[in-house]
Amino acid sequence: MKQVDELDQLNRKSFIVTEPYPERVLQFGEGNFLRAFVDWQFDKMNKLADWNTGVVIVQPQAGGLVEKLNEQDGLYTVILEGMKDGQAVKEHTLVECVTRGLNPYGSDWSEYEALSQKPELRFVVSNTTEAGIAYGPEDRLEDRPQKSFPGKLAALLYKRFQFFNGDPGKGLVIIPCELIDRNGDALKEIVLKYADQWKLGAEFTSWLEEANTFCNSLVDRIVPGYPKDRITEIQAELGYRDSLVVVGEQYHLWVIEGPQWLKEELPAHLAGLNVLIVDDMAPYRTRKVRILNGAHTALTPVAYLYGLDTVGQAVEHDVVGAFIQSLIREEVIPTLDSPAAELNVYADDVIERFHNPYVSHYVMSIALNSISKFKTRNLPSLLQYVEQHKALPVKTVFSLASLFVFYRGKRDGDPIALADEAEVLTAFGELWSGYDGTLAGAKQLTAQILGKQTWWEQDLNQIAGLAEQTAQHVYEITSRGMKETLDSLTGNSVPRA
Repeated sequence: MKQVDELDQLNRKSFIVTEPYPERVLQFGEGNFLRAFVDWQFDKMNKLADWNTGVVIVQPQAGGLVEKLNEQDGLYTVILEGMKDGQAVKEHTLVECVTRGLNPYGSDWSEYEALSQKPELRFVVSNTTEAGIAYGPEDRLEDRPQKSFPGKLAALLYKRFQFFNGDPGKGLVIIPCELIDRNGDALKEIVLKYADQWKLGAEFTSWLEEANTFCNSLVDRIVPGYPKDRITEIQAELGYRDSLVVVGEQYHLWVIEGPQWLKEELPAHLAGLNVLIVDDMAPYRTRKVRILNGAHTALTPVAYLYGLDTVGQAVEHDVVGAFIQSLIREEVIPTLDSPAAELNVYADDVIERFHNPYVSHYVMSIALNSISKFKTRNLPSLLQYVEQHKALPVKTVFSLASLFVFYRGKRDGDPIALADEAEVLTAFGELWSGYDGTLAGAKQLTAQILGKQTWWEQDLNQIAGLAEQTAQHVYEITSRGMKETLDSLTGNSVPRA
């Protein structure tokens, strides 16, 4: 077997692959998720449904991966590992749909601008992080390029409108994949705002509204990313060097809220893909955010403070695994409007995915911005549970208390690499520095955190019993430790001799 440094570098010169497809998709974002989710599906549609579509990728920030992508002529490998039809399966795909990458901040500006003139261009997809769909008042039409993603898109659409003289047949289908609610509506609103700010005229605004289709979408696939800890082994197995290998799970779901004619233009069903074109994506988003994302956020502080580092370790653990199962089945699912049987099947899929034997999904990778995540993912379930049952959801409250202790920044004396907004970290630092280890101190600390309306958009101290119950958990976790406290809460405590 050849050594890795003796293997050929992956590119179109060294490997016989398909000729580049017509560039019908403009993609903002070159990160792991888009390449392992959207581009993987587009590649499937090319190979199984004769879609004949190439993807040109635009780097949304000055720093990125397009240089590396171009060195490989747009080629890269997606490795899918996980449960498929009840079996653990590992397989890989050479993705060939990406034609090239462009960096509009550098020498690629003219090529980027020329994309507006491509008659075959039909789709725009994006994933510029949750913060990417945001209005930047400093953006101007003449910037090269605009700083914000919506600003770049607005300017490109205007150039397209001008070049094709407002031809209604040259509008685009725009499907953002950023993880914010109703992402297409949010993006469209900002693009229209730029049209007004830049005084681009009523005809352009009408063309934006009538010739272009902004779709809300929901994406679902766990993508751990580049397997740096085993890349040498993987490249030896592949038989070539690939600097852009990306690992994802087998499961995928893409829900697109849009007109039914999209099924003909986006023939995912012919490629056997789990893509749903629906009139209303709200039920799908709610169940994903509350069950999958909510479970991730709930288990992170509990599992990590218990001494577990990965999602797999957490769900396989007798105590922590039972805690998460109970939280989902007893405290989240009852608050959702969809049929319970359907939700439990989805929960089964989620737990099976968490058990993925191939993926080491570190809980610390989920911990980024956990306060805002709890507000979005878990707080709605808590509030709905209280409204329905006139009682607190015990395990969700325990998870909230565990999150507060997690932000103390210590696990068994070792520092935790906290990652959040500076204001959040500063506030927790100040609060925990004044904690004296007493129940009264825990009550004071908890009340101040729950009262931060800029974090929660309400004063959570107003929820009957929440401050008291959370403070009690904070006190017990800090004085007894997570293991003993959780074991006691779940009835797994061992009597002391």
